[in-house]
Amino acid sequence: MKVFRPMLFTTMKNYSKEQFIKDVISGIIVAIIALPLSIALALASGVGPEQGLYTAIIAGFLISFFGGSTVQIAGPTAAFATIVAGIVATSGMSGLIVATVMAGIFLILMGIFHFGSLIKFIPYTITTGFTAGIAVTILIGQLKDFGGITYQHGEKPVETVEKFHAFISNIDTINWMAVLVGVICLAILIIWPYINKKIPGSLIAVAAGILMVKGLNLKVNTIGDLYTISNKLPTFALPDLSFGLIKSQLSNALVIAVLAAIESLLSCVVADGMVNSKHRSNTELIAQGIGNMGSALFGGIPATGAIARTAANIKSGGRTPVAGMVHALTLVLILVVLMPYAAWIPMPTIAAILFQVAYNMCQWRPFVKLCKTAPKSDIFVLVATFVLTIAFDLVVAIEFGMVMACLLFMKRMSDETDVYGWHYKEEEDLDVDKNELADVPKHVRVYEISGPLFFGAAEVLTEIEFKDFTKCLVLRMRSVPALDITAMNALENLLDICRKQNIRLILSHVNAQPMHVMEKAGFIDKVGKENFRPNIEAALEWATQCATGNEE
Repeated sequence: MKVFRPMLFTTMKNYSKEQFIKDVISGIIVAIIALPLSIALALASGVGPEQGLYTAIIAGFLISFFGGSTVQIAGPTAAFATIVAGIVATSGMSGLIVATVMAGIFLILMGIFHFGSLIKFIPYTITTGFTAGIAVTILIGQLKDFGGITYQHGEKPVETVEKFHAFISNIDTINWMAVLVGVICLAILIIWPYINKKIPGSLIAVAAGILMVKGLNLKVNTIGDLYTISNKLPTFALPDLSFGLIKSQLSNALVIAVLAAIESLLSCVVADGMVNSKHRSNTELIAQGIGNMGSALFGGIPATGAIARTAANIKSGGRTPVAGMVHALTLVLILVVLMPYAAWIPMPTIAAILFQVAYNMCQWRPFVKLCKTAPKSDIFVLVATFVLTIAFDLVVAIEFGMVMACLLFMKRMSDETDVYGWHYKEEEDLDVDKNELADVPKHVRVYEISGPLFFGAAEVLTEIEFKDFTKCLVLRMRSVPALDITAMNALENLLDICRKQNIRLILSHVNAQPMHVMEKAGFIDKVGKENFRPNIEAALEWATQCATGNEE
């Protein structure tokens, strides 16, 4: 099957021992980077810390093994945090498993039916808007742990607005020791890359946080205080399925699938530029589907290609999918040996790591640039998607954004479609040299149509008017690239009007796509093949003959 050609088998043809060593080293480095991120993103998603590692292990291995990129590293990412947290809060792990498995099926189908290239039809304004919105929701969701806030009466807010309201309402319970730990860890995350780029700043921040809390005996919540830590390997488990559960998670599954497709293919494009290669988009979508299904069935959460970890893999020398597989296997060892010590990690440290993740993904510079330079309609879609992501959820934001983007696009296209008639030489209001005008008989009426003729612009055909003495109507269609069935119906109505008034309809320079639609609708036979002419000169010559009764 040509649509599914994993890069692993292609790269193995010319694999060398030297590259294997580089891939192993790179895989270990990326695993060290992925460790704190996977735990932090799992907690932000409302699940246990081990679920983050399960995702990086299962999905990371499967996506590297079956993927269409040579260097892609997959695992949990910030894009899924808010939607996963919402699913877990309302439907539990069973709902998340069902939604993720269905998303995996959708991704596989997208790959099989060559949807890899269709992702480009999602507007940049929407991806920028919801990415910035997700960043804000992550930041707001971590304010509680960063400040050591205690919610009264067992509050467990789900929505972002509710979380912010709960934070403000309980801000008097702030723990300044937690704030101190969080601020120091955040400062380390910001400053450390300027000191040493080889060792991940997140690891240094984790170590510093543990030393502060344990060494100074600070009263700050750690992961172990809030979660039960397990170092067990992931096990296969099927959820309790029901039609109602599947139906309720359908929209969530679609959003997860679209997000996974967008982020993974964006990561592949970035990686292609870094290593001068070309990924196989449809294979990558199928691999993402397999990886997400595997992750869900083994206790993980949704996964996709991670741009930061992929870039780290490339910089560390990884050039084949073996590096991604080593990254997953290294995390297995870390899970078994070091996971119990994750209980020591302070929650403000996790919050600081997620603050940095939110900043890195917020794209505030492109956001501001779009607000300054984009058309007003695009700014509206951008801001609306951003606000709806925060105020409601990602499902509402993407649905609204796509609908509005499509409507605005159709409005723009309809504005570009126009129909205008040629003037007669004897008309007094002409501003051109009448000697330059074509010699058209008085009984012939000529209209030019420009732009696509579709349901949003079909009404322009109603602007065509006749004179009492008109015998032939020529439609010049050289500038009509496309025609849909609604416009086709409008053309048939125009033909009926012409016949009632004994006017011959002649079409000039009909392009391939409109001609195909006309042929399929039987319009060519109704008009008569002789009334289709290749250019305006031929159409005018034929119209002159018809108007004077000299048809051959």
